[in-house]
Amino acid sequence: MRILHTADWHLGKYLDGIKNSRLDEQEKFIDELIDIVEEKNIQLVIIAGDIYDNSNPPARAERLFYKTLKRLSAGGERTILIIAGNHDNPERLAASNPLALEQGIIILGTPKATISPGSYGSIQVAASIEGALELKIGEERVAIVTLPYPSEKRLNEIFIDKSSDEERQSTYSDRIKQVFSELSGCYREDTINIAISHIYVVGGESSDSERQIELGGSLAVRPEALPEKAQYIALGHLHRPQRVKGISTKAYYSGSPIQYSKSEIGYSKCVYLIDVKAGEEANVEEIYLKNYKPIEIWKCKGVEEALEKCKANSDKDSWVYIEIETEEYISQEYIKQMNEYKKDIVEILPKIVGQETEEEEEINISEKSILELFKDFYLSQRGVEPKEDILKLFSEIAYSEGENE
Repeated sequence: MRILHTADWHLGKYLDGIKNSRLDEQEKFIDELIDIVEEKNIQLVIIAGDIYDNSNPPARAERLFYKTLKRLSAGGERTILIIAGNHDNPERLAASNPLALEQGIIILGTPKATISPGSYGSIQVAASIEGALELKIGEERVAIVTLPYPSEKRLNEIFIDKSSDEERQSTYSDRIKQVFSELSGCYREDTINIAISHIYVVGGESSDSERQIELGGSLAVRPEALPEKAQYIALGHLHRPQRVKGISTKAYYSGSPIQYSKSEIGYSKCVYLIDVKAGEEANVEEIYLKNYKPIEIWKCKGVEEALEKCKANSDKDSWVYIEIETEEYISQEYIKQMNEYKKDIVEILPKIVGQETEEEEEINISEKSILELFKDFYLSQRGVEPKEDILKLFSEIAYSEGENE
């Protein structure tokens, strides 16, 4: 059987703010994905969570998702299996299941989600329990353990029937291991045995575009907690494509399809192609994706060099972070010129010469008004003074809150 593994699309995402939409690039990725799926004769597409960038995605992002599923499924001829990630609203994501199932598309929102046995499109759900299902695709049978993003609350719901306090209070990783161990009972020698989840496994390499609060700590899963009997484990959550270290089982993060932060510019994006038969080791191949609009970091010695670089690259379609070595803060006039020459500048960051080596002067906060402190903070972070409309808005918020106390 030929399986394609992808994840972390984050449809509707913006780059560092609310004005740099990535939807145009995401549409290009979808077109390339469709080409890959058709060219490689993929039978099962796995999307391992974080379909959207937040729980209330823009309408354009939802339209793109639904159109993509229609194209991928080819009228129910190809099976699509989707789980929710931590960025998704699980109920909203799975709300379309009554229609999606008719096209051979299965969407699972929570760890306890289940699909009734029956025929859907050209596939058959031969068996199903909470957290696992067996599919008949063509002549092959596939046993799949599914664990959509297991927040602590959702994970506790799985263990609600456990009798002892010790079982209920075991660590997050131990509970994940127990879930996988119990669900692995669906694996047989005559089935292709797969697992799919959206979790953080200890040792995985992350990037700035993931929510750091969701990584590590109490929500970290040890590699040995993953199901040993699975021939392939499709993971979502980390944006760097990688194989999970420390275990013999083939567990992979497919990563995000495009660069979502400047920390991701040092490696290529991909999807995974898996060829696997029952009882045999899975063969995994990386299929690299195009970089539709690269993120670049320009380090310039002076404003004039930055202006020249913006002018020379005015026709290049890229996102740009500009770091400028300067002896003084950059005026709004220069910033305006750079933006006129080069579209899609994400950030202009002045590096004041000698500022890093000078000792910071002690500031007596009591001697400055809240507005002056805000201006100082804005200047230190942005390298320019805040405009009048920003100061006015800050004043209205700051002083109105003070009056209500």
